[in-house]
Amino acid sequence: MLSVKKDQKSFMAKFKLSYIAMLIVLILLAISALPNLYPNKSWLHVSSAPHSETKTVPSTKALVTFLNSQGLEVEQGLDKQSTINILLNEPTKSAQAQAAIKAQYPNTQVKIVEHATSPPWLQNFGLSPIKLGLDLNGGVLFVLDVDLDKAVDEQLVSAYQQAKSIIVKQKAHGLKAQQTGHGFEINALPNSVQKLNPVIDELQSRFANLAVTTSNNGNLKNVKFSYSEQGRSNFDKEVMSQTLTTLRSRIEELGITEAVTQRQGKQRIRIELPGVQDPTEAKRIIGATASLGFYQLKEIGGQTFNMQSGGTINLDPVPIFTGDHINNANIGRDDWGKPLVQLSLDGQGGDAMSAFSKANIGKPMATVYSEYSQNAKGEVVKKSEVINVANIAQHLSSRFSITNMKSQQAAADLALLLRAGSLTAPVTIVHEQTIGPSLGSENISNGLAALMLGMGITLAFMALWYRRLGLIANVALLLNLTSLVGLMSLLPGVVLTLPGIAGLVLTIGMAVDTNVIIFERIKEERRKGRTPYQAIQEGYKQAAKTIFDANITTMITALILYGIGYGPVKGFAITLALGLITSVFTGVYVSKVLSQTLYLKLAKKAGINAHA
Repeated sequence: MLSVKKDQKSFMAKFKLSYIAMLIVLILLAISALPNLYPNKSWLHVSSAPHSETKTVPSTKALVTFLNSQGLEVEQGLDKQSTINILLNEPTKSAQAQAAIKAQYPNTQVKIVEHATSPPWLQNFGLSPIKLGLDLNGGVLFVLDVDLDKAVDEQLVSAYQQAKSIIVKQKAHGLKAQQTGHGFEINALPNSVQKLNPVIDELQSRFANLAVTTSNNGNLKNVKFSYSEQGRSNFDKEVMSQTLTTLRSRIEELGITEAVTQRQGKQRIRIELPGVQDPTEAKRIIGATASLGFYQLKEIGGQTFNMQSGGTINLDPVPIFTGDHINNANIGRDDWGKPLVQLSLDGQGGDAMSAFSKANIGKPMATVYSEYSQNAKGEVVKKSEVINVANIAQHLSSRFSITNMKSQQAAADLALLLRAGSLTAPVTIVHEQTIGPSLGSENISNGLAALMLGMGITLAFMALWYRRLGLIANVALLLNLTSLVGLMSLLPGVVLTLPGIAGLVLTIGMAVDTNVIIFERIKEERRKGRTPYQAIQEGYKQAAKTIFDANITTMITALILYGIGYGPVKGFAITLALGLITSVFTGVYVSKVLSQTLYLKLAKKAGINAHA
């Protein structure tokens, strides 16, 4: 009796703080898991299209009547200022309703938006359900190939054009630039060698990754410019990073907030758009490789460009500034009602525009629109054409407009691309897949059914085989699942996929495996003659090392899968890795506290016979 009381006091003193800490962690994770009981619903947001001549939309009653007549029953319709929000009885038909509304009312803009259904106090904490992947929520998958070789070629051509411009600007007579197979070179006559260094320094300040090789060719000094292996590697990294940033900006401009955009391999990008069922607009904007440049006209020499209206025009090959310096772009109309794009430049672009316009009032400036496309042979080619030539009427600064756009839609597309940024390398959609929401719903049902079946059998086995300890294992298992769901809901960037549900089922098995190892150790200690309390202590202590070793090796595998995998594989790896963490937490620490607490209560109740 005295021994039990002593053990009880020792246990309470040792585990009081850890017990409270565990309880706090479990409560927080349980709260973060709660929003999953309230799945988001897809609403239709109907408003007037930005490029529409009329800014009116049909009434809520008219929309509801129309959708009901199409067999798309409406559960709720709300009028929110200039937007009408529609909720269908079957939200999986939202994409079908979106297409029907666009066909019936061409001047409307229809977006599918996820609305939270959880209680306001959960939303106030910023808590939301686990984000679902394409195979569970439906949506569109794009895999894009980034043509890095073409980007390098374009960069070398730009460097060559600028080299010629620098030679003219510095009046470096005796220097001549010419293109070669893998770059370009500058040749210097013997009496002009001293003029080489200033030209090379300015070129390298503009193109940091260029490698310079100097040699003598008879009386001529030859300087070759190309990309070294390290320079090419740095350039490729910069291009891929810029492409990822630009694509994410374009997706945000489309109003898609749950997209997953990640690098896949050396030069491919994977884009997942959950919930998107109409890929037409997304494909048109994501795959566009448009860029914009502003050039000075050259009456003699220069580079020849085609004009959109027909004919050709000669321009200075070096732009005054490019679309990289555009901060914002919006559509509007001029005094005659024709569409235009209003631009706002950053500090560097504004300074360049201010200096150029001040020195060239009354002279023309051309706007060149460039895009990449595939020809009949499948080759990527660049097409550049002048979309606008306008005289500079006054001193301009960081704000001005591009006029004479072909249509309001063309102006809207150009404004969107300029806001999101231009791509320095052409991208090609090499794979496209659309998954319907009904298939996603079926995957969720089947996945959850497998999860519940596996969990039910496991709980029954543990309760029957290990009795009291089995009940503790079952409590720990339920806490493990709750903690894992809460952790996945809490961490940004975690997406649940169908293989992720398989990871949940696997986590249950691994969590039970942890308890089985511990309980068998406890049985061994009991056979050695130890008291129940001592057997529990020794069982958890002896099994901990084995459990940690096994979970660490599995964690290494999960991290490798996460590092090299994509899409569903990455989703499985995330679930597995997080499941390992929660399994060790609940299976080793939480269940140990529960076991010792249960023993002490039984010991206190049974008195002197409890430690036998």
